[in-house]
Amino acid sequence: MRYAVTGATGFVGGELARQLVADDHHVVALVRSPGKAAELTARGVELVPGDLDDADALDRLLEGADGLFHVAGWYKVGERDSSPGRRVNVEGTRNVLESARRAGIAKVVHTSTLAVNSDTAGRVVDETYHYSGRHLSTYDRTKAEAHALATEFAAQGVPVVIVMPGGIYGPGDTSQVGELLEQVVAGRRAVAPRGAGELTWAHVSDIARGHILAMERGVVGEAYMLVGDRATLADLLQRAASIAGTRGPVLVPAGAIRVGEKVMTQVTRVVPVPALYHPESLRSALASYLGTRQKAERELGWHSRPLDEGLAETIAAIRAGSAR
Repeated sequence: MRYAVTGATGFVGGELARQLVADDHHVVALVRSPGKAAELTARGVELVPGDLDDADALDRLLEGADGLFHVAGWYKVGERDSSPGRRVNVEGTRNVLESARRAGIAKVVHTSTLAVNSDTAGRVVDETYHYSGRHLSTYDRTKAEAHALATEFAAQGVPVVIVMPGGIYGPGDTSQVGELLEQVVAGRRAVAPRGAGELTWAHVSDIARGHILAMERGVVGEAYMLVGDRATLADLLQRAASIAGTRGPVLVPAGAIRVGEKVMTQVTRVVPVPALYHPESLRSALASYLGTRQKAERELGWHSRPLDEGLAETIAAIRAGSAR
């Protein structure tokens, strides 16, 4: 099959492209800078230069494609300039789906997130849940708008299937979670909130496989939560430290973070602050994003490896990379 992919230079999109090539599919990827996509080129991925606001590039990307994976997204929390959130997550999704409509693509898999449901406050929700309150961050809000767009296009006849990952970890993660895991493996003391911020964690390879299963078996108009084991960030890092034989994280009381969020809300009205200390980041650190994988298991045949198994593989990969 010929599959088009947006976001193939990213964490999830890169793993998805690798798996598609390994499955003997032809992959064509939209990339802003072909020079920075050497790994994709080496794997035989066809590159189409362009961005999500380039209709001509999107049309070239989809020419002759049997299916489209729209993985590209803006994932930042606490940024001083959050305008790319709307441009990439909302308008970019609209542009991609409009192009898919023009091309008559047989199926589109859109990457959403559990964050569209905001803080579930410890409650485990399923795909029928709809959050209508105020979101915690620009990322949450714009991804929720993109999710709504994907649902709307599906209702209009564009064959869209939605996947909703929770927390993602694994080799090659350049996000804050990846940086914290690298600190733990190196024996440095990472910092995490105590007893707060519970997520459902899945290995990046399993998330990518879930995308492929959604393409092969997903029902148009349906959403599927790709979620793994429940754990707070502190628990994730403590388990990683135990496996790595290093020191665990320094735990900050949740109450101190709540106070800090109130203080920083006032400070940011006067001066800019680093993303880590931005009120959005502090609010998100205390939130729970929980869902169930039952539908994905039942309808897609998807499975998530146990957290300790995935962490052991991730730690081994981090150490192998450090040894090069």
